[in-house]
Amino acid sequence: MQVLIIRHAPAEDREEFAGSGQSDDLRPLTQRGKEKMRQNVAGLLTIVPQIDRIVESPLIRAQQTGGLVASTYSNVIRQTLPALAPNGSESEVLTYLQKYADTTTTIALVGHEPNLGELATWLLSGQADNWIPLKKGSACLLEFPGEVKAGKAELLWMLRPKQLRQLAG
Repeated sequence: MQVLIIRHAPAEDREEFAGSGQSDDLRPLTQRGKEKMRQNVAGLLTIVPQIDRIVESPLIRAQQTGGLVASTYSNVIRQTLPALAPNGSESEVLTYLQKYADTTTTIALVGHEPNLGELATWLLSGQADNWIPLKKGSACLLEFPGEVKAGKAELLWMLRPKQLRQLAG
């Protein structure tokens, strides 16, 4: 099983959006963030030809990013997983992945920092830390060659947004 970890694209400024009186959960991507993410996804497609599931944080910026990914990949299943929200549970994400270990080739997880970096570090090393900080719109691909457990993943690659866009040509 492969796990593609994607940080949401650039969103509106947190403090400016707070002035709207709306919950930060509703803070959307910027137009420029959407444009860049479309290019990032075009680059992703060159190295990840298929995604079976896109699992997103319930926050709007992650949902919008997941939608941009889904628009490029055909026959992908989209789901929301509350454990991918800020301060979500890494063990709940792992439990989710384990449910699909035998039936899914590639699952994309779309969420936020520092949670995703901590999740990737934990899946790779079994340690609670953050050795893999992800920039907005970046991605990394992990693979579980055997058991889907913390500390059992292998890092296949990690790419910054600019690198993903370069792959798109």
